[in-house]
Amino acid sequence: MVVAEIHVFPVKGLAGIAVPQARVEACGLQHDRRWLAVDRAGRFVTQRVLPSMAAIRTEVTPQRLRLSHPDHGSIDVAVPGPDAARIAVTVWRNTLQAALAGPAADAWLSAALGQELRLVHMHDPSLRPINPAYGEPGESVSFADGYPVLLTSLGSLADLNARLANPVPVGRFRGNIVVDGAPAWAEDRWRLVRIGSAAFRVVKPCDRCIVTTIDQRTGERPDRSEPLRTLGLFRHDERGIMFGQNLVPAALGWIAVGDRVGVLESGPPNVTPV
Repeated sequence: MVVAEIHVFPVKGLAGIAVPQARVEACGLQHDRRWLAVDRAGRFVTQRVLPSMAAIRTEVTPQRLRLSHPDHGSIDVAVPGPDAARIAVTVWRNTLQAALAGPAADAWLSAALGQELRLVHMHDPSLRPINPAYGEPGESVSFADGYPVLLTSLGSLADLNARLANPVPVGRFRGNIVVDGAPAWAEDRWRLVRIGSAAFRVVKPCDRCIVTTIDQRTGERPDRSEPLRTLGLFRHDERGIMFGQNLVPAALGWIAVGDRVGVLESGPPNVTPV
């Protein structure tokens, strides 16, 4: 089993970036979901509400973020400094302080998406704790839905696609680490894995939403029911429709495309379809 792809998503909900390697930090891969679009009330906005977010491309360095849209050109946004204004933002059940990117970034993002939005940056990655049911005290997560890293498997995708009239690409599931060479759904049994110089606890399967129905190149929904409908026929348990596994870093380091994936601990499947 090897790492086939690595993706970071600098802004939650916007397009991701395929990278050859990534540094694993405590709250996730470096640069992953450290920026966030929020509405006037400070509540997070994603493709669940605005599918067109998928059409905004991203580039990132430690100093700046670049956003690009086919109809709105591009804008460079500097990482806010320590004196930048901050506001309270809400991601699911968590409310925390985040640094404002500034009026120019807000105006560009609002024009591109047709809704009044603000862009904020996570200036302190330790501010948002992981769900204590699955995380240890002191563990934190970026603006990701709930956990630092998401792993998906091409073997599992192949099994799903064999059941679909129109196969979907792995990008529909917006995973950080894409594994090749594992049997379908083998990841349900993994509990601790080593990749490169990093290690990860496998803490929870990922329950999926309508974002999986969105074409990640265009922001359109070619089929408003798939792949969720088919996935729900055999991957639905009491928590939702499951695809992929949520990871928490157990040892920090670097991962790269081509790295072997070693399973250090395993257990019974953590998805029990009903």
